[in-house]
Amino acid sequence: MNNFSVVREFVLLGFSHLHEFQILLFAFILLIYVLTVLGNLAIITLTCLDSRLHSPMYFFLCNFSLMEMLVTSTVVPRMLADLLSTHKIMSLAECLIQSFFYFSLGCTSFFILTVMAFDRYVAICRPLHYPTIMSGPVCVKLVVASWVVGFLSIISPTLQKSQLWFCGANVIDHYFCDSAPFLKLSCSDIRHIEHKDFFLSLLFVLATMLLIVVSYVLIVAAVLHIPSSSGHQKAFSTCASHLTVVILGYGSAIFIYVRPGKGRSTHLNKVVALLTAVVTPFLNPFIFTFRNEKVKKVLEDMTKRIPFRDPAVRR
Repeated sequence: MNNFSVVREFVLLGFSHLHEFQILLFAFILLIYVLTVLGNLAIITLTCLDSRLHSPMYFFLCNFSLMEMLVTSTVVPRMLADLLSTHKIMSLAECLIQSFFYFSLGCTSFFILTVMAFDRYVAICRPLHYPTIMSGPVCVKLVVASWVVGFLSIISPTLQKSQLWFCGANVIDHYFCDSAPFLKLSCSDIRHIEHKDFFLSLLFVLATMLLIVVSYVLIVAAVLHIPSSSGHQKAFSTCASHLTVVILGYGSAIFIYVRPGKGRSTHLNKVVALLTAVVTPFLNPFIFTFRNEKVKKVLEDMTKRIPFRDPAVRR
């Protein structure tokens, strides 16, 4: 180690290979980011202000929207700054902090999606017991547990990464401190950390996905016993939005962190990660709003309450 200088700063390569499109990419990502924050804030505001949305389903949705804003905010502001800057340096501490919050919020998102699937299972399969099972205190405990476990689980691998030596190249081929390209630069033995990362990926992605699949299998079995076609449609419509978000979120996570040879397709991983960190949080408010009649009704009623001044009327 004495023959090498210790690296404490890293260069985020980002989308430097698209240097002629930097301004255009900046404008596009900035627009998506602003709309993402506004859309998720709208869901949180509607849920807090309108009593018709004071139910477990929308309580979980409110937490999911808050988390989506935080996830995209851990990555996008730095990405936007780097698109306009030639100084794309990030210290080791900044890198570890960004990575910790990104993956902690990511783990929490899988728990929240699992809790939302369980909520739909109880609502459809055990409707008479729904108020008892999904009471207010129970919902709060489920959400708090999701956040606590999601954050605590990332502390150990983050502390281990902080003890690594970096003595060679310092260029991270990504637009944020993702785990695989970060570990690739270390001069230390990273096999134990790689195994832990892979184990956590399996636990949080595949295990929670299995619970969601089981919930929906039971939901489908229960819905098929409903005699009327209108009952089928109503039951499936309450799950459609959640299922769409599950497919988007889990599909990209499995592609990046669970599939074999995930570290080889660097550019492809960056594109898929961009969909996860930018595009999916942008789409989620539209998915939950446009496919939910109650949310659309609340939004319509709230819009009608806003006073509009007639420009023809003079003071």
